[in-house]
Amino acid sequence: MPSVSAKKKALANKAAAAKKKADLAKKVAAKKKVDLAKKVAAQKKLAEQKARATKKADLAKKVATKKKLAEQKALATKKADLAKKVAAQKKLAAQKKIADQKALALKKAELAKKVAAKKAADAARKKAMREKEMERKKVAAQRKKDMALQQKLKASAAKEAAKEKARIAAEKLILKAAQEAEKIRLREEKEAARLALAAEKEAAREAELRAKRKPVPPPRPPIIKTEFADGIQATKDFDLKFLTGQRELMLEKKVVLLRQALRLDDEANSLIQDVEMGDVQFDEEGGEGDTMVVERSRDLMLSAQARHIVEELDAALERIKTGEYGYSVHTGLAIPRERLKAIPETTESVLERVGGIGRR
Repeated sequence: MPSVSAKKKALANKAAAAKKKADLAKKVAAKKKVDLAKKVAAQKKLAEQKARATKKADLAKKVATKKKLAEQKALATKKADLAKKVAAQKKLAAQKKIADQKALALKKAELAKKVAAKKAADAARKKAMREKEMERKKVAAQRKKDMALQQKLKASAAKEAAKEKARIAAEKLILKAAQEAEKIRLREEKEAARLALAAEKEAAREAELRAKRKPVPPPRPPIIKTEFADGIQATKDFDLKFLTGQRELMLEKKVVLLRQALRLDDEANSLIQDVEMGDVQFDEEGGEGDTMVVERSRDLMLSAQARHIVEELDAALERIKTGEYGYSVHTGLAIPRERLKAIPETTESVLERVGGIGRR
């Protein structure tokens, strides 16, 4: 059995434990009470804060409402003032617009007057310019007409000068041809005199022979033809080079003679036109009628002579093609080249011409 001291000790321990437990319970209760008081205080404080916040919020709402009302009132007042100002501005703008319209109408009226005055001035200026332009054109037309007349007169004078120049050139050409013909004639006469002397001797001899026998005409010698080229028939007496030169000489002479004939015809016709226009005086003092008739007859005669020579040249050109060029149409003998160069269209020698057998 346990002893008393042990029991006492155990009871003391149990009492100490119970006391400790009671102290602990007190501490826990006190702590719980403190925690509850803290919790209640915290809840109370939270409630107070919430109440203050709610009150503050209500106050803020009231302040905001009052502020909003004040702002709305101020805005309404401002709007009313603005409306008054706008109305006043509109009224002023309307008044200004009316004044501007009046001023614009007045300005337009003045501008219309100015425009009308300017139009009238422009019309008068344009009319003056038109009249001036018409006068200028009239002067220019008259000047142009005068210039055309001057040019026509110059052209007529130039034409007359050219005509006179051509006439002088033709006359020079005729004179030169006449001089050449005269030289040829003199040579031919000299040659004819020599040949006539020889012919007299030959005639005397032939007279003696004719007294003994009946005369027989000499036979025509045949023409011996060689080569043919470029439309030219060469012969034993006349080669291609000589015949080509003769053809060119005759073509040039033909052109000159045709121009001369045309010029002479034009001059003869112009003389007729002058007579028809009545520019010529035919009375005893004038004396131009007979002169004009003589000049026209001379022109026509010279034109006919030129055309006749052209016909003879054409015939000679044809004889060049057939190989009969350069031979006498009477005896068939070759004509000397010097005579053919001087008179390319001739058909007879100097002796035949002097004896009166042919024309040339």
